[in-house]
Amino acid sequence: MNNFPFYVITGGPGVGKTTLLQELKNRGVIVVPEIARELIKEQQNLDGEALPWKNKKLYMELMFQRSIESFEGIVEGFKGNIPIFFDRGFLDALCYAALEGIPIDQEMKTFAETNRYNGKVFILPPWKDIYQTDAQRKQDWNEAVFTYNKMIQTYRGYQYNLIEVPKASVEERADFVLDHIKSN
Repeated sequence: MNNFPFYVITGGPGVGKTTLLQELKNRGVIVVPEIARELIKEQQNLDGEALPWKNKKLYMELMFQRSIESFEGIVEGFKGNIPIFFDRGFLDALCYAALEGIPIDQEMKTFAETNRYNGKVFILPPWKDIYQTDAQRKQDWNEAVFTYNKMIQTYRGYQYNLIEVPKASVEERADFVLDHIKSN
């Protein structure tokens, strides 16, 4: 177990996570970019198989492995007590596996149980007014809501305290996250 100030911002697709993280970054906060979207772009450029609409198991395995590498890289270089925000975490890969019925091996479970982000995880709820699909996000609205609910189940299953970020302007959302960290 660790006690790092590593905060995950998560939620279903299209809820404003990346926009919120960009606002936090603009305010001088360290942000670790999302693995999944970059993996999808990479695989599309390579005409690869590790895509959620091609080889879901390979996609999940690569997403989990790269999330671990990202996490471990941050841990290795971490000094001080400044908060670092992750655009999703390795548990999001396990959530994806659960959504798709892909078995999670013991090594993945053990990693998730013994390596932890901060116990407070910020989750953004489904927000139909801003939801859009694109070349990497192909889920429909119902899938987005189902993913959100599965995220809740996954993070709670690993004993994280979920803090729902209100539907508000990006500035208000960033204020909410930063104020919540300062007050606790």
